[in-house]
Amino acid sequence: MLGNIVLLLLNFAFGFITLLLLARFFMQWQRVSFRNQIGQFVVTTTDWIVRPLRRAIPGLFGLDLASLLPAWAFQTAHVFIELSLRGASFDTGPGSLLLGLWGLGLIELMRMAIYLLFAIILVSALLSWVSPHSPMAPLFRGLADPFLRPIRRVLPLIANIDLSPLVFLLFLQILLIVVGGLRGSFMPLLFAGA
Repeated sequence: MLGNIVLLLLNFAFGFITLLLLARFFMQWQRVSFRNQIGQFVVTTTDWIVRPLRRAIPGLFGLDLASLLPAWAFQTAHVFIELSLRGASFDTGPGSLLLGLWGLGLIELMRMAIYLLFAIILVSALLSWVSPHSPMAPLFRGLADPFLRPIRRVLPLIANIDLSPLVFLLFLQILLIVVGGLRGSFMPLLFAGA
């Protein structure tokens, strides 16, 4: 029971910081203003790791790698700690072990990014219906629109209702299934008998 509580707390802590780093990455990638309550929270809670890394890790094609790489590192560490606490015995070489952990960390990072996108699209759609003039509406619209715009070009409004969020959420569900299937491909790198 204590082990499950520790795993729950670790899951929450690593997931929370990863989501904040991913939120910062998405906000900078989409050029969304940080001058709002959520933006200020994201910056304040991630500055301790992002600012020092910016001196060593440059951006690439407008992408903030100083936010993305630590998110990947946190997920890789989380995978290692979780497997260790569950009693996994890593019986492969250090290179194979490292590659397997990095791969699983990347899979978990993609899964977290999909969940974050799912929440952004859902909140944006709900705000457009319930409170389109909310102070948070421009933030979520700014984050969601670049993903929904290609769908809107193909799928027109039907009775003045935008179905692009529904289509994109379905796409994200399919993507989660694909990403979940990739997880098994990294297990042989961690365990010789897998």
